[in-house]
Amino acid sequence: MLVDWLAAAALAAWLAVLLSPSQAWRTRERLEPSGGGAVSADLRRLTVLVPARNEAASIGATVAALAAQGLRLEVLVIDDESEDGTAEAALEAAGRPGGDLELRIIAGRPLPEGWGGKLWALEQGLRCVERELCLLLDADIVLAPGMIGALLAKAEQDRRAMVSIMARLECETFWEKLLVPPFIFFFKLLYPFAKANSPGRRTAAAAGGCILIRTEVLREIGGFAAIRDALIDDCALAARVKAAGHSAWLGLSESVTSRRSYPDLASFGRMVTRTAFTQLGYSTPLLGLVCCALLVVFVMPWLGVVAGGTAGRIGGAVAILAMAAAYSPTVRFYRLPLVRVFTLPIAALYFLSMTIGSALNYWRGVRAQWKGRTYAADRRD
Repeated sequence: MLVDWLAAAALAAWLAVLLSPSQAWRTRERLEPSGGGAVSADLRRLTVLVPARNEAASIGATVAALAAQGLRLEVLVIDDESEDGTAEAALEAAGRPGGDLELRIIAGRPLPEGWGGKLWALEQGLRCVERELCLLLDADIVLAPGMIGALLAKAEQDRRAMVSIMARLECETFWEKLLVPPFIFFFKLLYPFAKANSPGRRTAAAAGGCILIRTEVLREIGGFAAIRDALIDDCALAARVKAAGHSAWLGLSESVTSRRSYPDLASFGRMVTRTAFTQLGYSTPLLGLVCCALLVVFVMPWLGVVAGGTAGRIGGAVAILAMAAAYSPTVRFYRLPLVRVFTLPIAALYFLSMTIGSALNYWRGVRAQWKGRTYAADRRD
């Protein structure tokens, strides 16, 4: 009887996801270049800020793609104490024939106490910006030709102070195919894009890999100093922008891609554990609630089919189909076989273990570890 009831609860949860007005499971918020990716745009109003720490392997492709975006684009690469020749790789890419790029390397200063590394690098870059618009771009992000023009057009046509794109992550290895689409799917459930894009809603979200923002708005909210210690810095920035009365837009794109790969479970786990417990506000009761909810929503439908009564088998089967229907747009976005929809519960259990691992790190005194830096936990959080 308990299995039947829990399978019914899972079914109710998935029907609520499917029928929610925000339709968070869809991939309809999209932005792609128009006009065949034309790159003749005059980009003299824009400065690109690229924070980079030991990114020699990827930053060349990032800079080369920027050089193909348009005319008179200014790019500031903030070299955050790299030890692998990041600055040299960026300069080499900027010097290739066919580009029209004003590239400057800013040597990052040592990280002050209370700052996140990426935010400190961006703050140093912001102090050098004189142009009307900023594009915050991670050093592993490659833009298709014309993508900056599409971002500018979206901001101007919709009168948005900020436009961000969730990059299409690498999805080639076994672990990437299993975990990358669910990562995007869960993010969209946590931060429904329709709500985040509505000026009248409190929900605020952004994707830190690619953010176009008006320089005056960035300075109005206090720059990056206002969120200096935020681990989920992109959503913190979006919250500041919306709180100041400005509008933001977040979407997906196949023309904004990340070159950072996750060849094994450990590498993907490091990325997730960095912010998972932060997402829960370092709350142990909330962690327990999330564990129970994930087990009910993802495991109980299958248990209902295997071990439930008639009601449990029917409810579990319908819940599995509803889960598959909700997850299928993300699977299609990553061009994976639709049979992958049935791997979502497995991925959910992996994410649950990573969240627990993130909590264990915090309880041991480590708030986060990233790029060779360790951020201590503040038990007053």
